[in-house]
Amino acid sequence: MASSLVVPVIDVQNDNFKELWPAMVLAIKTSSFVALDTELSGLGNRKSLLAESIEDRYKAICHAARSRSILSLGFACYKKLDNKAADTYLVQVYNLTLLCSEEYIIEPQSVQFLVQHGFDFNKQYAHGIPYCKGNNKGGSDDRGVNIRALFTELLRAKKPLVLHNGLIDMAFLYQSFYAHLPERLATFTADLSEMFPAGIYDTKYVTEFELRLSASYLEYAFKKCKLDNSRSVTSGGSGPHVHVEFCQYAGHMSSYVDYRVCPDVAPPQGQTNICQRFSAFGWCLNGTQCPLSHDTDLIILQDEKGLGDKRKKRKRQREKKRGKAAEGSSIFDGAPENKIPHMEMDMEETPDDQKKAEETVPHMDSDGNTQQTEGENKKTDSDGNGLCEDITDLEKSATADDNANSKNKTDNGADSRTEDGGREKFSDHPSKTDDQKKKADAGTHRAGFDAFMTAYIFAYSCTVIKKDGAGGVEEKGHQKEEEQSWLPTCLNKVYLSGKAAPLNVVKSTFSKSSKAHVQKMEMVWGGRM
Repeated sequence: MASSLVVPVIDVQNDNFKELWPAMVLAIKTSSFVALDTELSGLGNRKSLLAESIEDRYKAICHAARSRSILSLGFACYKKLDNKAADTYLVQVYNLTLLCSEEYIIEPQSVQFLVQHGFDFNKQYAHGIPYCKGNNKGGSDDRGVNIRALFTELLRAKKPLVLHNGLIDMAFLYQSFYAHLPERLATFTADLSEMFPAGIYDTKYVTEFELRLSASYLEYAFKKCKLDNSRSVTSGGSGPHVHVEFCQYAGHMSSYVDYRVCPDVAPPQGQTNICQRFSAFGWCLNGTQCPLSHDTDLIILQDEKGLGDKRKKRKRQREKKRGKAAEGSSIFDGAPENKIPHMEMDMEETPDDQKKAEETVPHMDSDGNTQQTEGENKKTDSDGNGLCEDITDLEKSATADDNANSKNKTDNGADSRTEDGGREKFSDHPSKTDDQKKKADAGTHRAGFDAFMTAYIFAYSCTVIKKDGAGGVEEKGHQKEEEQSWLPTCLNKVYLSGKAAPLNVVKSTFSKSSKAHVQKMEMVWGGRM
């Protein structure tokens, strides 16, 4: 039996958007930082999105953001509490179902993946919150109750923005809720640096280059951070750890809440042969049909067991290289594993690969990455690992599996819960059949829960790095401490898939802000930038 952290996710649709507006705006304004995540209708051509040239890659992302749409938006607000133990956060998580009012492309593989993971398209078309993309239409961005106005409130709050492998997310957010994307990447980063003056943090970069975890896809990073944090709490020592608390939702509000259970990492029963591809990259071409285990708990425990074994490490590296060259794997190198299902195959690829991709391509959302740079070389081997053989029937192969392996709902009420001291849930270790179910179960609130996991990784990283002396210097006064205690070595550094260096979100002396951005800033802050 394993104790579980139960995360309440508030489901926001068009019929309760106005009712929940004050609570959402207050949560943003009073937060210490905000994490965002998106679900998309597609991304287009894979090779263009992973082009060697970052400028070419940006152009492909712009094309996708202009022609596709955001289907759901998740955000998690973490508020650091002064009257509690060190590094205690009050957490509020929202999942907004959206409906673009303009024509947009929705790709079959994205539909397939989202349906397999619980996304309700009937609910989206019936109750999605409408929005228009591009530049402001009708002056609604700074008044009224709509999603673009909510994004404006986020900008006005001047809070640190946290994402996981967030370049694609930021482009879609900009195009969907802010303005038409600029043509040049330098202009885009200049705009972003002014839109989020408190900084942008990418937890993919944090886990790769600061925490230096064995893998950095979202589910792995979250579960590893949560496991290390739990060990610090239960040991009773003075080691760094964070505490999370949630609001109590009673009465009418409780009907909007969906509870996500994330059990503690524990040795699983049943299938123990790990799929190497999933272990290294966070996705597998065979998805739920893979005969090997995609259990992140098992992957983490075996990584820890083999830590420091140089011989196994070298073996793992060799097998990974063979795995990359193996059937279908190299075509995804460098892609965020949770966004892959939204990518289309290139016409130049082999007919067999193209046929497979038309049937299903693994899903892509804003977290994690299939090609590990430093993190890839750090993964360790373990007995029983293998590279799964591709299965001819790939109709169910689209899977990202970077959510916590958990059920969507509980039957319990909304009483307040904390990670270490609150009410506990328990779940049995899954059988082999349950393990297969876990591969497909990503829940109906994927974007919201992914935002929670992203924010948790950031909060834990801030605590650990600060205690290790690598973070900012704490100063007297809450405001100064909050400004100084985040991660200065990771400030405005966005992870680039397949690259050893991040994208720096800065305004250089050679770049100018876009005209649309300047106009928006005048509206957002009255010309005060």
